[in-house]
Amino acid sequence: MAHKTHILIIDDVVENIQVAMNILKEDGYDFSFATQGAEALTLIDQNTDQFDLILLDIMMPGLNGFEVCQKIKNDQNSREIPIIFLTAKVDVDAITQGLTIGAVDYIVKPFHGDELLARVRTHIQLFEAKKLLKQNNIALETKVNLEQTRLLTELEGNQKEMIWMLTELMESTSDETGKHIRRVAEISSLLAHYHPALSKEDEETLFHASPMHDIGKMTVPHHILHKPGRYTEEEFNIMKDHTSNAYRLLCCSKRKLMKAAAIIAHEHHEKWNGKGYPRQLKGAAIHIYGRIVALADVFDALTHRRCYKDAWNIEDVLNYIKGHKGTQFDPELVDIFMEHVDEFKIIANPN
Repeated sequence: MAHKTHILIIDDVVENIQVAMNILKEDGYDFSFATQGAEALTLIDQNTDQFDLILLDIMMPGLNGFEVCQKIKNDQNSREIPIIFLTAKVDVDAITQGLTIGAVDYIVKPFHGDELLARVRTHIQLFEAKKLLKQNNIALETKVNLEQTRLLTELEGNQKEMIWMLTELMESTSDETGKHIRRVAEISSLLAHYHPALSKEDEETLFHASPMHDIGKMTVPHHILHKPGRYTEEEFNIMKDHTSNAYRLLCCSKRKLMKAAAIIAHEHHEKWNGKGYPRQLKGAAIHIYGRIVALADVFDALTHRRCYKDAWNIEDVLNYIKGHKGTQFDPELVDIFMEHVDEFKIIANPN
C-alpha cells in the first residue's frame, strides 16, 4: 500500500489549525495536530517515521516555535523532517532565526490558500526526493560492498590456487613433499589457533601462506638441493639464500596472502637467540608468522625421512624442541606446542 503523506500542524490557536487543514485537504493529506510545543514533541517522538512535514507556529505559550524547532533538529531521529514556520512575525530577524535553526521555509499568517498548497507540495516533493535518493544511495552502497566482497573473495581464492600451484612446482624440484607442505600448514594453523594474541584470520592466513615457506629453494641448484651428505660452507651459504630469494620474489605483492608468504619465507630460519639466518633477527623482532613456521617446519622435518637423514623417534623430536626453547624457538610457542602435543602428533602421523 502506497504511503500517504502525513502533516503535523502545531499551533496554539485551534482555528488556525482548522484553516490550514481545510486548505490542505484538497491534496488528500493525513493530519495530526498539537496546540503546545511539549505535546508536539511527544507526538514526534512516538511517530518519527510517520510525519512528512511539520507546520509550526512561532508564538506559542510554553515552548515557542523556535525552541520546538531546535529540539526537533537536535534529535537524530527527527532532524530530517522539513519544518515550515507559520508566523504573523514578518521581521527579518525572526525569519533569519527560523531558517538558521533548520526550518526550510516560512509562511505569513493569514494563509493564502494557493501559496500554502504550493509551498507544502514543493517541500513534500523535496523531502520524498531526498528520501528516495538516500534509499538509492544505500542500495548502491550495499551493491558496491557486495561486489567488492565478491571480488575480494575471488581474488583471495586465486591467491590460494596460485600458492598451491607454486608449491606443486616446488615439489618437483626439491626434496619437499606435498604431504610435508600440508602438514606444516596444519601445524602452523593449529599453533596460531592456540596463541592468545592471534585471531581466526591469522589461522587462515598461516594455513594458506605457510606452504610457500621454502618456495625459494626453486632458486637453489639441483646438485646442492639434493645432496645427500653434509653441505660445505659455500654450499650452505647458497642454500641459505633461498630465504632472501623468496622474499624478493614475493615482497612486491600487496595481497594479504602473498605478503604473509613473503614474511614466512624470509624469516622461518631465524632463531629466537639471534643466531639464525638470513638477518640474525632476535626474539620478538622475528614476525610471529616466521616464529610459528620455524617450529612447525622443524617438527615435521625431524619426524619424517629426508634424502639426507632418517626420521627421528617422536620422543627425541620433542626433547629437541624442549631443549631449544628460548634459543632456537619462541618459548611461548614451545609451551603451546607441548600443552597440545597430542594434537600435533596426530598431524605428524595421521595413521
